[in-house]
Amino acid sequence: MSYHRSQPSYPEFPDFPEQHPGQAHQSQQRAQPAADHRRDVRALSTAYKRLRRVATFSALGYFVVFLVLCAYAPDLMSSRVTGGLTTGLLLGLLQLPVTALAVAWYERTARRRVDPLTAAVRRNTAPSPQGARR
Repeated sequence: MSYHRSQPSYPEFPDFPEQHPGQAHQSQQRAQPAADHRRDVRALSTAYKRLRRVATFSALGYFVVFLVLCAYAPDLMSSRVTGGLTTGLLLGLLQLPVTALAVAWYERTARRRVDPLTAAVRRNTAPSPQGARR
């Protein structure tokens, strides 16, 4: 009986496992959806950040301009537009429609640009069978 084998029972080059020609193609196919998924997630994150910034700056920007005018231009803000309506009161009352427009624009843009990207990420993210709960 000989205990010596002609080939070792372990791979000689563990960093370079032997692959059949079809296996290399399959591993490339598996890597492609992961790259697409990362690209979709990155695009979703960018679109959401842009949406959030524009909506926030439009609503808060108007309010900051109103506050700055109140602090540094009191003569302008106390000037009468008509009857008892001053410029400051008019600009203060316009804050509500400006905020409503910012919210409406946010919802419209989210439906058109962010929601389709979210759906694409959800479609490409399939739950793994190992992670499924019983």
